[in-house]
Amino acid sequence: MGYRVVVAGATGNVGREMLNILAEREFPIDDLAVLASSRSAGEMADFGETGKQYKIQNIEHFDPAGWDMALFAIGSEATAVYAPKFAAAGCTVIDNSSLYRMDPDVPLIVPEVNPEAIDGYRAKNIIANPNCSTAQMVVALKPIHDAAKITRVVVATYQSVSGAGKAGMDELFEQSRNIFVGDSAEPKKFTKQIAFNVIPHIDSFLDDGSTKEEWKMVVETKKILDPKIKVTATCVRVPVFVGHSEAINIEMENELSAEDAQKILREAPGIMLVDKREDGGYATPIECVGDFATYVSRVREDSTVENGLALWCVSDNLRKGAALNAVQIAELLGRRHLKKD
Repeated sequence: MGYRVVVAGATGNVGREMLNILAEREFPIDDLAVLASSRSAGEMADFGETGKQYKIQNIEHFDPAGWDMALFAIGSEATAVYAPKFAAAGCTVIDNSSLYRMDPDVPLIVPEVNPEAIDGYRAKNIIANPNCSTAQMVVALKPIHDAAKITRVVVATYQSVSGAGKAGMDELFEQSRNIFVGDSAEPKKFTKQIAFNVIPHIDSFLDDGSTKEEWKMVVETKKILDPKIKVTATCVRVPVFVGHSEAINIEMENELSAEDAQKILREAPGIMLVDKREDGGYATPIECVGDFATYVSRVREDSTVENGLALWCVSDNLRKGAALNAVQIAELLGRRHLKKD
Protein backbone atom coordinates (compact mmCIF):
# COMPACT_ATOMS: atom_id res chain seq x y z
CA MET A 1 0.00 0.00 0.00
CA GLY A 2 1.02 3.58 -0.61
CA TYR A 3 0.26 7.00 0.79
CA ARG A 4 -2.19 9.75 0.01
CA VAL A 5 0.15 12.62 -0.86
CA VAL A 6 -0.39 16.33 -1.46
CA VAL A 7 2.05 18.60 -3.33
CA ALA A 8 1.25 22.27 -2.68
CA GLY A 9 2.86 24.93 -4.83
CA ALA A 10 3.05 22.70 -7.87
CA THR A 11 3.50 25.53 -10.39
CA GLY A 12 6.77 26.84 -8.90
CA ASN A 13 10.32 25.60 -9.52
CA VAL A 14 10.45 23.56 -6.33
CA GLY A 15 6.90 22.19 -6.59
CA ARG A 16 7.50 20.94 -10.12
CA GLU A 17 10.74 19.35 -8.99
CA MET A 18 8.92 17.64 -6.10
CA LEU A 19 6.58 15.99 -8.61
CA ASN A 20 9.53 14.95 -10.77
CA ILE A 21 11.39 13.39 -7.84
CA LEU A 22 8.35 11.60 -6.43
CA ALA A 23 8.00 9.98 -9.86
CA GLU A 24 11.72 9.25 -10.31
CA ARG A 25 12.06 7.62 -6.91
CA GLU A 26 8.80 5.70 -7.36
CA PHE A 27 7.47 6.98 -4.07
CA PRO A 28 4.56 4.74 -2.98
CA ILE A 29 1.50 6.84 -3.79
CA ASP A 30 -2.09 5.63 -3.74
CA ASP A 31 -3.57 9.06 -4.34
CA LEU A 32 -1.96 12.37 -5.34
CA ALA A 33 -3.40 15.87 -5.05
CA VAL A 34 -1.66 18.78 -6.75
CA LEU A 35 -2.43 22.22 -5.33
CA ALA A 36 -1.67 25.85 -6.12
CA SER A 37 -3.33 29.24 -5.85
CA SER A 38 -6.64 30.08 -7.51
CA ARG A 39 -4.95 31.56 -10.59
CA SER A 40 -3.48 28.14 -11.52
CA ALA A 41 -6.47 25.99 -10.58
CA GLY A 42 -7.67 23.88 -13.48
CA GLU A 43 -4.30 23.72 -15.22
CA MET A 44 -2.52 20.38 -15.61
CA ALA A 45 0.71 19.36 -13.89
CA ASP A 46 3.06 16.65 -15.18
CA PHE A 47 4.02 13.82 -12.86
CA GLY A 48 7.65 13.56 -13.91
CA GLU A 49 8.15 11.66 -17.15
CA THR A 50 5.48 9.07 -16.38
CA GLY A 51 3.02 10.60 -18.84
CA LYS A 52 0.52 11.11 -16.02
CA GLN A 53 -1.00 14.52 -15.48
CA TYR A 54 -2.98 15.87 -12.56
CA LYS A 55 -5.42 18.74 -12.51
CA ILE A 56 -4.26 21.51 -10.20
CA GLN A 57 -6.71 22.22 -7.40
CA ASN A 58 -7.21 25.48 -5.51
CA ILE A 59 -5.52 25.14 -2.12
CA GLU A 60 -8.13 27.46 -0.60
CA HIS A 61 -10.89 24.92 -1.17
CA PHE A 62 -8.95 21.69 -0.52
CA ASP A 63 -9.95 19.46 2.40
CA PRO A 64 -6.80 17.81 3.86
CA ALA A 65 -8.68 15.33 6.03
CA GLY A 66 -7.74 11.76 5.21
CA TRP A 67 -4.47 12.65 3.48
CA ASP A 68 -1.20 11.27 4.90
CA MET A 69 1.33 13.97 4.08
CA ALA A 70 1.66 17.27 2.24
CA LEU A 71 4.83 18.64 0.66
CA PHE A 72 4.61 22.44 0.82
CA ALA A 73 6.47 24.79 -1.53
CA ILE A 74 4.21 27.82 -1.18
CA GLY A 75 6.30 30.36 0.76
CA SER A 76 6.09 31.45 4.38
CA GLU A 77 3.01 33.68 4.09
CA ALA A 78 0.77 30.99 2.62
CA THR A 79 2.32 28.32 4.83
CA ALA A 80 1.30 30.29 7.91
CA VAL A 81 -2.31 30.03 6.75
CA TYR A 82 -2.47 26.45 5.48
CA ALA A 83 0.11 24.41 7.42
CA PRO A 84 -1.79 24.53 10.74
CA LYS A 85 -5.01 23.62 8.92
CA PHE A 86 -3.45 20.59 7.24
CA ALA A 87 -1.62 19.50 10.39
CA ALA A 88 -4.77 19.75 12.51
CA ALA A 89 -6.59 17.56 9.97
CA GLY A 90 -4.00 14.81 10.46
CA CYS A 91 -2.02 15.48 7.29
CA THR A 92 1.68 15.80 8.18
CA VAL A 93 3.20 18.90 6.55
CA ILE A 94 6.75 18.83 5.15
CA ASP A 95 7.44 22.50 4.67
CA ASN A 96 10.05 24.04 2.38
CA SER A 97 9.63 27.62 3.64
CA SER A 98 11.64 29.21 6.45
CA LEU A 99 8.58 29.72 8.66
CA TYR A 100 8.98 26.78 11.05
CA ARG A 101 12.70 26.00 10.78
CA MET A 102 13.69 27.48 14.13
CA ASP A 103 10.51 26.47 15.96
CA PRO A 104 11.68 24.22 18.82
CA ASP A 105 8.61 22.00 18.36
CA VAL A 106 9.29 21.42 14.64
CA PRO A 107 12.06 19.05 13.54
CA LEU A 108 14.49 20.48 10.95
CA ILE A 109 15.60 17.47 8.97
CA VAL A 110 18.31 16.40 6.55
CA PRO A 111 17.85 12.61 6.44
CA GLU A 112 21.56 11.81 5.96
CA VAL A 113 22.43 13.95 8.98
CA ASN A 114 19.77 13.85 11.73
CA PRO A 115 17.07 11.30 10.85
CA GLU A 116 16.29 10.59 14.49
CA ALA A 117 15.06 14.16 14.99
CA ILE A 118 11.97 13.38 12.91
CA ASP A 119 10.56 11.49 15.88
CA GLY A 120 9.51 14.85 17.37
CA TYR A 121 7.20 15.71 14.48
CA ARG A 122 4.01 14.90 16.38
CA ALA A 123 4.28 18.05 18.52
CA LYS A 124 2.85 20.10 15.65
CA ASN A 125 2.55 17.51 12.87
CA ILE A 126 4.93 19.70 10.84
CA ILE A 127 8.48 18.96 9.64
CA ALA A 128 10.76 21.69 8.27
CA ASN A 129 13.06 21.48 5.27
CA PRO A 130 16.25 23.54 5.72
CA ASN A 131 17.59 26.36 3.58
CA CYS A 132 19.10 25.12 0.31
CA SER A 133 22.63 26.28 1.13
CA THR A 134 22.47 24.72 4.61
CA ALA A 135 21.22 21.36 3.37
CA GLN A 136 24.15 20.57 1.11
CA MET A 137 26.71 21.90 3.60
CA VAL A 138 25.57 19.76 6.53
CA VAL A 139 25.59 16.64 4.32
CA ALA A 140 29.28 17.33 3.67
CA LEU A 141 30.04 18.26 7.28
CA LYS A 142 28.30 15.34 9.02
CA PRO A 143 30.86 12.57 8.33
CA ILE A 144 33.75 14.91 9.16
CA HIS A 145 32.05 15.97 12.40
CA ASP A 146 31.52 12.33 13.38
CA ALA A 147 35.21 11.59 12.76
CA ALA A 148 36.95 14.64 14.21
CA LYS A 149 34.36 16.91 15.92
CA ILE A 150 34.04 20.18 14.04
CA THR A 151 34.38 23.32 16.16
CA ARG A 152 34.19 26.11 13.57
CA VAL A 153 33.07 26.54 9.97
CA VAL A 154 33.76 29.46 7.63
CA VAL A 155 31.75 29.23 4.41
CA ALA A 156 31.40 31.38 1.32
CA THR A 157 28.52 30.45 -0.97
CA TYR A 158 28.11 30.92 -4.71
CA GLN A 159 24.33 30.59 -5.09
CA SER A 160 22.50 30.23 -8.38
CA VAL A 161 19.64 32.47 -9.44
CA SER A 162 17.13 29.61 -9.27
CA GLY A 163 17.30 30.09 -5.51
CA ALA A 164 15.35 33.29 -6.14
CA GLY A 165 12.68 31.46 -8.12
CA LYS A 166 11.56 31.78 -11.71
CA ALA A 167 11.88 35.57 -11.59
CA GLY A 168 15.57 35.24 -10.78
CA MET A 169 16.18 32.84 -13.64
CA ASP A 170 14.25 35.04 -16.04
CA GLU A 171 16.27 38.09 -15.02
CA LEU A 172 19.61 36.41 -15.64
CA PHE A 173 18.44 35.23 -19.07
CA GLU A 174 16.96 38.57 -20.09
CA GLN A 175 19.90 40.64 -18.85
CA SER A 176 22.40 38.39 -20.61
CA ARG A 177 20.46 38.64 -23.87
CA ASN A 178 20.02 42.40 -23.54
CA ILE A 179 23.71 43.00 -22.91
CA PHE A 180 24.64 41.12 -26.07
CA VAL A 181 22.28 43.22 -28.21
CA GLY A 182 23.03 46.51 -26.48
CA ASP A 183 19.75 46.88 -24.58
CA SER A 184 19.25 47.93 -20.97
CA ALA A 185 20.11 45.45 -18.19
CA GLU A 186 18.42 47.22 -15.30
CA PRO A 187 17.79 44.94 -12.30
CA LYS A 188 14.25 44.12 -11.20
CA LYS A 189 14.46 41.01 -9.03
CA PHE A 190 17.99 41.55 -7.75
CA THR A 191 19.53 44.66 -6.20
CA LYS A 192 22.21 44.94 -8.89
CA GLN A 193 22.87 43.51 -12.34
CA ILE A 194 23.31 39.73 -12.03
CA ALA A 195 24.43 38.97 -15.59
CA PHE A 196 28.26 38.82 -15.75
CA ASN A 197 28.38 39.93 -12.11
CA VAL A 198 28.22 38.61 -8.54
CA ILE A 199 26.13 40.10 -5.74
CA PRO A 200 27.22 39.65 -2.09
CA HIS A 201 23.66 40.01 -0.83
CA ILE A 202 20.92 37.38 -0.46
CA ASP A 203 17.75 38.18 1.52
CA SER A 204 17.45 41.19 3.85
CA PHE A 205 20.16 42.80 5.96
CA LEU A 206 20.22 42.35 9.75
CA ASP A 207 21.44 44.80 12.38
CA ASP A 208 24.89 43.19 12.69
CA GLY A 209 25.60 43.59 8.96
CA SER A 210 24.95 39.99 8.01
CA THR A 211 22.08 38.97 5.76
CA LYS A 212 19.18 36.74 6.70
CA GLU A 213 20.52 34.05 4.34
CA GLU A 214 23.79 34.05 6.25
CA TRP A 215 21.94 33.93 9.56
CA LYS A 216 19.92 30.94 8.34
CA MET A 217 23.10 29.00 7.58
CA VAL A 218 24.41 29.68 11.08
CA VAL A 219 21.33 28.81 13.12
CA GLU A 220 20.15 25.92 10.94
CA THR A 221 23.56 24.22 11.00
CA LYS A 222 23.54 24.42 14.77
CA LYS A 223 20.03 22.96 15.01
CA ILE A 224 20.66 20.15 12.53
CA LEU A 225 24.25 19.19 13.29
CA ASP A 226 25.51 20.50 16.65
CA PRO A 227 24.68 23.68 18.63
CA LYS A 228 28.32 23.98 19.71
CA ILE A 229 29.67 24.49 16.19
CA LYS A 230 30.61 28.09 15.40
CA VAL A 231 29.59 29.13 11.89
CA THR A 232 30.22 32.27 9.87
CA ALA A 233 28.91 32.66 6.33
CA THR A 234 29.12 35.02 3.37
CA CYS A 235 26.36 34.33 0.84
CA VAL A 236 26.78 35.48 -2.75
CA ARG A 237 24.44 35.33 -5.74
CA VAL A 238 26.24 34.33 -8.95
CA PRO A 239 25.15 34.21 -12.63
CA VAL A 240 24.49 30.46 -12.68
CA PHE A 241 20.99 29.16 -13.44
CA VAL A 242 20.95 26.03 -11.23
CA GLY A 243 23.38 24.64 -8.65
CA HIS A 244 24.80 26.17 -5.49
CA SER A 245 28.53 26.03 -4.73
CA GLU A 246 30.30 26.51 -1.41
CA ALA A 247 33.90 27.00 -0.34
CA ILE A 248 34.02 25.58 3.18
CA ASN A 249 36.83 25.95 5.72
CA ILE A 250 36.60 23.62 8.72
CA GLU A 251 38.35 23.62 12.10
CA MET A 252 38.19 20.44 14.16
CA GLU A 253 38.92 19.34 17.70
CA ASN A 254 40.82 16.28 16.51
CA GLU A 255 43.31 15.75 13.71
CA LEU A 256 42.01 14.48 10.38
CA SER A 257 44.21 14.31 7.31
CA ALA A 258 42.91 15.21 3.87
CA GLU A 259 43.46 11.60 2.80
CA ASP A 260 41.40 10.24 5.69
CA ALA A 261 38.70 12.85 5.06
CA GLN A 262 38.50 11.74 1.43
CA LYS A 263 38.07 8.12 2.50
CA ILE A 264 35.29 9.07 4.92
CA LEU A 265 33.51 11.27 2.41
CA ARG A 266 33.76 8.63 -0.31
CA GLU A 267 31.69 6.24 1.83
CA ALA A 268 29.27 8.80 3.30
CA PRO A 269 25.58 8.72 2.33
CA GLY A 270 24.41 11.35 -0.14
CA ILE A 271 27.94 12.39 -1.15
CA MET A 272 29.77 11.97 -4.43
CA LEU A 273 33.50 12.61 -4.01
CA VAL A 274 35.09 14.00 -7.19
CA ASP A 275 38.57 14.98 -6.14
CA LYS A 276 41.41 14.47 -8.58
CA ARG A 277 44.22 16.97 -8.28
CA GLU A 278 44.35 17.71 -11.98
CA ASP A 279 42.68 19.96 -14.52
CA GLY A 280 38.94 19.34 -14.37
CA GLY A 281 39.22 16.90 -11.47
CA TYR A 282 36.47 18.61 -9.47
CA ALA A 283 32.72 19.16 -9.67
CA THR A 284 31.02 22.34 -10.84
CA PRO A 285 27.32 23.29 -10.85
CA ILE A 286 26.82 22.14 -14.43
CA GLU A 287 27.73 18.56 -13.48
CA CYS A 288 25.38 18.47 -10.49
CA VAL A 289 22.19 19.67 -12.20
CA GLY A 290 19.54 16.97 -12.15
CA ASP A 291 21.51 14.77 -9.76
CA PHE A 292 20.58 13.67 -6.25
CA ALA A 293 24.11 13.80 -4.80
CA THR A 294 26.01 16.49 -2.95
CA TYR A 295 29.37 16.70 -4.70
CA VAL A 296 32.57 17.31 -2.72
CA SER A 297 35.90 18.25 -4.30
CA ARG A 298 39.24 19.90 -3.52
CA VAL A 299 39.64 18.38 -0.05
CA ARG A 300 42.88 19.67 1.44
CA GLU A 301 44.48 20.46 4.76
CA ASP A 302 44.58 24.01 6.09
CA SER A 303 48.02 24.58 7.58
CA THR A 304 47.04 27.93 9.15
CA VAL A 305 45.17 26.22 12.01
CA GLU A 306 45.99 23.19 14.15
CA ASN A 307 43.32 20.87 12.76
CA GLY A 308 41.88 22.33 9.61
CA LEU A 309 40.42 21.25 6.28
CA ALA A 310 39.12 23.10 3.24
CA LEU A 311 36.77 21.71 0.63
CA TRP A 312 34.50 22.62 -2.27
CA CYS A 313 30.86 21.52 -2.28
CA VAL A 314 28.25 21.75 -5.07
CA SER A 315 24.67 20.53 -5.35
CA ASP A 316 21.49 21.05 -7.34
CA ASN A 317 19.69 23.52 -5.07
CA LEU A 318 16.28 22.68 -6.51
CA ARG A 319 16.88 19.04 -5.66
CA LYS A 320 18.96 18.39 -2.53
CA GLY A 321 18.46 21.97 -1.43
CA ALA A 322 14.69 21.73 -1.61
CA ALA A 323 12.58 19.14 -3.43
CA LEU A 324 14.77 16.06 -3.02
CA ASN A 325 15.29 16.68 0.67
CA ALA A 326 11.53 17.07 1.13
CA VAL A 327 10.87 13.75 -0.62
CA GLN A 328 13.61 12.08 1.42
CA ILE A 329 11.89 13.39 4.56
CA ALA A 330 8.63 11.89 3.28
CA GLU A 331 10.39 8.55 2.75
CA LEU A 332 11.88 8.73 6.25
CA LEU A 333 8.50 9.63 7.75
CA GLY A 334 6.95 6.64 6.02
CA ARG A 335 9.65 4.21 7.19
CA ARG A 336 9.64 5.34 10.82
CA HIS A 337 6.07 6.42 11.52
CA LEU A 338 3.52 5.91 8.74
CA LYS A 339 4.16 2.33 7.75
CA LYS A 340 1.55 0.78 5.53
CA ASP A 341 0.61 -2.90 5.57
